[in-house]
Amino acid sequence: MCEEHFPVNNREELLTLIQALATDARHSPEAWQNKSVADYLEAMASWMEDMDGYYKNRQLPLPQNISWGVFADVLMAAKSYE
Repeated sequence: MCEEHFPVNNREELLTLIQALATDARHSPEAWQNKSVADYLEAMASWMEDMDGYYKNRQLPLPQNISWGVFADVLMAAKSYE
């Protein structure tokens, strides 16, 4: 599963992403740096603290109104963010 920006615009797309993450974790655990739920959640919190840099480095606009898509970015980033 790609770790790049995963566009999500609604609840259904977010659910699809979450299900894909669960499937990926189950079938490719070696690809996940944050294997435990605790590690994953800690990475999510760390990524959220630094998320402005994620958008700046990718020359994407910084979200003004957090949306389903931003939460999807958080979930994707927490897979490997330290």
